[in-house]
Order: sequence, then C-alpha cells, then structure tokens
Amino acid sequence: MKMRAELLVIGGVFAIWASEATAPKARAADGAETQPAQWRALQSGVEYAVIGFSSPVDIGDKRLHVVRIDPARARLVALLATQNGRAPRTAGQWSTEFNLAAAINLGMYQTDHLTNVGYLRNGTHVNNSHWAEKYKAAFAFNPKVPGVAPAIMADLDQTDGSRPLESYDTVVQNLRLIKAPGQNVWENQPKRWSEAALAADTDGRILLIFCRTPLSMWELNGLLLALPLKIAHAMHMEGGPEASLSIHAGGLDLDLSGSFETAFSPTDANLTQWPIPNVLGVSRVK
Repeated sequence: MKMRAELLVIGGVFAIWASEATAPKARAADGAETQPAQWRALQSGVEYAVIGFSSPVDIGDKRLHVVRIDPARARLVALLATQNGRAPRTAGQWSTEFNLAAAINLGMYQTDHLTNVGYLRNGTHVNNSHWAEKYKAAFAFNPKVPGVAPAIMADLDQTDGSRPLESYDTVVQNLRLIKAPGQNVWENQPKRWSEAALAADTDGRILLIFCRTPLSMWELNGLLLALPLKIAHAMHMEGGPEASLSIHAGGLDLDLSGSFETAFSPTDANLTQWPIPNVLGVSRVK
C-alpha cells in the first residue's frame, strides 16, 4: 500500500550463510562471506531455499526466503481482486482458493485497496492504466506471440525498454531495486522495512524473495548481489506488514508475513498476513 525500503550494510557487517549448504564459502567483492544455497525442489520448475545472514539489526529472523521458478516449466499467474469479487485475500487465502504452489505480493496498492500503484494489466483486464513516472521496472509474462521468453523483466528507462512488453498478456510496473545487469540503483538511507521482492536472473528464472528482517533497499540490494543468485533485475513488490510470501507445495506449508516499517509499523509484533488485492503466483501441480 505504501512504499518502503531497508536492508543491511554489506562489507564487514554482514555474514551470510545458506541453511543446510555444504559448498565452500565464497567471498563477495566487499569482503562479505557468501555460501551457495541448498535448493529444495517443490515441484517441476520450482525450487526453494532459505538463506541466513547475520547483521547488527536485531529484528526478525535474519533470513531470506527465495522461491526460484523456471517459467518455461512452471505456470505463472496473476490474481487480482478486481477480477475476483473485489475482495482482497491474504497470500495464503489466494493460494488455497486458486491452488497455488507459491504466492507473493504483485505490487503496492492504492488507498482503495484494489488498484496497483503502477501500471497493471492482466489479459484484457486493466487494473491501472497509468504508468508511474518514477517506477522504472516492469515484469511481463503470459506471451501473446510465439518465439519470446516466457517471462521478462524490463528497465523502462532504457531505449525501447517498454516495447517487449507488448508481446505479453500480463504486465505489472513497480519500483525498481536492481537495474540490469545487476546494478544497485538505491542510495543508502535510514528507512528500513520487511520486504517482498521479485527478481530475474541471468538464466531467465524468476525469484520470489521475502525478508522479514527490516533492511534498507540499498542494503538489501547489496545482499542480493553478493549472493550467488545471478540476479540481473529486481523490483520492490511490497514492504512492512503487507509484505507476504506463501508456499504450499513439496511438503511445505508456509505463510510468511512482514512486520517492521520505519514510521508506519516500527515493531516486529505482526505475526499474520494482511489481506492484499493482487498476487503473483505459480500454479501447483501434483
């Protein structure tokens, strides 16, 4: 609903670890230790990893939850309240009702609790026809024509950056975090929040990212780029208590919620998902 930003300084401040990982540690350019994640298959084309980190911020669980999706093997879907009874649901409720293996916020929403802050189109249904001038990232999937990638993320400030979006039925515009090819576009700042983010890697895979521990976006981007995730682009989906990630596949049943947001919700007390109007999901298969 509102824009948020936070993470932790990398470079002598962060130590990064991957749960259950056994590969040797690597060292990021800034000196932070990183370790490859141990990926767990949830279903065809969908993997999950928990990546821990230590930091001076003693809030939350200090973990990144990452769902990595091969859009050529798993079906991405956008679910909008304006197409489904105009009723927001929690990410967990969206997952149960529409049989999703995973679901995350599709973007921040306006005060009507229905409309995305940036442009949003799903097929012929237009949730928001306005392109937000300051939002420089777009994500598109559901190709309308053959021969294009199953999903793409675009930098809208690049020459013809929006042209490829015309080939897709589902397009959403959000606040950019990382510009291709892996450039942190945020400056450091004191504000921080729990984060739900979306990224695309250099192999065309899509990553759903959730972090309950509040970080600045500069810190979060640094952490993501220090990890061996091969991230090329990333966008902000939501922050604070509205940030959500649900996973219901591969023997996992997780409904994760954010909490902290500077000036809006400066507490780690929220333990439940908030209803949200729009989610990005991946269909569950047996």
